[in-house]
Amino acid sequence: MVRLPLTSAEVERGERLGALLRRARGSRSMLETALDARVSPETLRKIESGRVATPAFPTIAAIADVLGLSLDVVWAEITQPERGVEPAGSGRNARERLAS
Repeated sequence: MVRLPLTSAEVERGERLGALLRRARGSRSMLETALDARVSPETLRKIESGRVATPAFPTIAAIADVLGLSLDVVWAEITQPERGVEPAGSGRNARERLAS
């Protein structure tokens, strides 16, 4: 299957997603986060760096769950960057991690 080139909007959305996940992860290690989400550390690294701009939904759902982020917050953050609102998680100490 041939994959079409990503649009600039898709690339930007991927970069915002990566930044959101890095902020939410805080000081937690990438390895620990990836293993808890049952994804490879390389996959998480590529998503966080923006190299994978359109990751699979189950992958993002698993990572968001581990980081205590609701999918609604993830979607709002990556589709509306001009809001400038810090994302608020829905789980374990997410607000503390995002405040730093």
